[in-house]
Amino acid sequence: MILSCHHISKSFGETAIIQDAVFGIEEHEKCGLVGINGAGKSTLLKIITGEMDADSGQVVIARGKTIGYLAQQNMTVGSRTIYEEAAASRQSLIAMEQALRDVEEMMKDAQGQRLEDLMQQYHRLSTDFEEGGGYAVRSEITGVLRGLGFQEEDFARRTDTLSGGQKTRVALGRLLLSSPDILLLDEPTNHLDISSITWLENYLSSYPGAVLIVSHDRYFLNRIVTKIVEIDRTSVAVFPGNYTAYSHRKKQLREQALRAYLNQQQQIRHQEEVIERLRSFNREKSIKRAESRVKMLDKIERIDKPEEADNRIRLDLEPENISGKDVLEITGLSKSFGTPDLFEDLNLFIRRGERVALIGDNGTGKTTILRIINGLTQADAGSVTLGTGIEIGYYDQDHQVLHPDKTLFDEISDTWPDLTTTRIRNILAAFLFTGDDVFKRIRDLSGGERGRVSLAKLMLSKANFLILDEPTNHLDVESKEILEDALCRYTGTILYVSHDRYFINETCTRIVELKNGRLQEYPGNYDYYLEKSAEMTSAAGDAVQSENAASAAKTDWQKSKEEQARLRKRKNDLKKTEERIQALETEDQEIDSLLLQEDVYTDVEKCMELGKRKKEIADALEKLYADWEELAE
Repeated sequence: MILSCHHISKSFGETAIIQDAVFGIEEHEKCGLVGINGAGKSTLLKIITGEMDADSGQVVIARGKTIGYLAQQNMTVGSRTIYEEAAASRQSLIAMEQALRDVEEMMKDAQGQRLEDLMQQYHRLSTDFEEGGGYAVRSEITGVLRGLGFQEEDFARRTDTLSGGQKTRVALGRLLLSSPDILLLDEPTNHLDISSITWLENYLSSYPGAVLIVSHDRYFLNRIVTKIVEIDRTSVAVFPGNYTAYSHRKKQLREQALRAYLNQQQQIRHQEEVIERLRSFNREKSIKRAESRVKMLDKIERIDKPEEADNRIRLDLEPENISGKDVLEITGLSKSFGTPDLFEDLNLFIRRGERVALIGDNGTGKTTILRIINGLTQADAGSVTLGTGIEIGYYDQDHQVLHPDKTLFDEISDTWPDLTTTRIRNILAAFLFTGDDVFKRIRDLSGGERGRVSLAKLMLSKANFLILDEPTNHLDVESKEILEDALCRYTGTILYVSHDRYFINETCTRIVELKNGRLQEYPGNYDYYLEKSAEMTSAAGDAVQSENAASAAKTDWQKSKEEQARLRKRKNDLKKTEERIQALETEDQEIDSLLLQEDVYTDVEKCMELGKRKKEIADALEKLYADWEELAE
């Protein structure tokens, strides 16, 4: 065990954050730390690093092991260049390389014993340099920086001129290059595009040390971790497997806990009815028996009602008016901010009911396209045509219309005066504003919090075409799932930009990739995109879009609809199969009950008839189980 936490507890004032946390991480293990916002994940990381003291308990790190920590905020970097800052983590090797160059210079003029001494020194230095990986160090530094989204022309930029997100990427690169035995990463995918996240996944998967990751990126966790540590209402629990395995196990445990609770409630009600009945007899013996049952009932350890998955907040998002079938047509769209062009001659066609994810690396122009559609940025060439009856709802964290002097509650209630207090609180709670948070003023919120308020307002709008720019930023997993559910049930049309691959996988019906100034379309979700992108990119080659590109886009849309129809039929067949299985299993249980009745098991003819039916059900179920397994793949 390289890291052990023994009975860690932490409170802030009267509020308990973590209570009696016990878990450990093995050498080389990759572990995810999950929980809702405010659960105490960052607090736990700070306790492990010693940055914060626990109220009780102990953190034990194996002797001689080093630990590295990437905080979610307030990462400090110096005023050196990006390359120099990253290279600082390998300073000993850089210094050794310089020492080798110095010895080489001295050897040019040395003779006799002096030359021999210098040659021995050079041999020792070069051996240490080689064993330390010195000959690969510069390519490693370059590889990490490029992997995190920096181009080589960026390497000479001073870090004090960078944005907060860029500084965090520099800090992450510096930390990775320092190669500690234990890596603690708090939201490492923030500020990374999909290409950089994929690179980081591969890097961490093959990382020789142990890794503990706090992340709301479920796809990222699925690809890396083999264990989940969960903080849930101050309790810490450990689950083997990746995020999906954890999610399934949590659902099973919740269902088991609910069944246990309901069973106990049924037993309690039964005992209470018996007690009431005994008392109603009004006899000495019956009253004593009732009192005895009351004492037994008082001794029962009551099971708290567990939180039901079905009880979580549900957002009802519906357009007020149905749009025409043709929602958006983009033809020959071009834009540049100087040279080279950002993108050129783009064509895109979207029909009613589609949920289109626009993906691509940072800086390729995705947000610019959304802004052009909304009339916030002027295109250099091309046209954007909206269909009949289109009402756009636009979410952009940098373009929010909020009233700074209003409270969150008033911001919602003033816009929708017919909403009940409960409805307003529910919509705000879905975006992480609970209790007295709803009475905060907009001016006192952080940028991320204002973004969440804007998203909450958008969910209440009656728009029939939603355009969303990174809608899952600053949301925890539960809020993302609420949003996913709402968007999947939405009957309007959606175009969005996101780097959250799990969110994309759950919500989109078509992916449009912006790469090298061109659009490439993929019907289906993100998994389908991964499977087909290499093949389709190769087939596309470097072909220039022709004057018939708009027509080709419509053809791609038709293929997309066919793929969607196939997926819908498969889901429908799966549902029908599950319903048929349930019906036959219920009938089989009913037959078993009948066979226990005396008037049935004494009737030979009836028993043979029921036995024959049970055989038919067994044969049918065997086939249905095979069908279900094939459909569920």
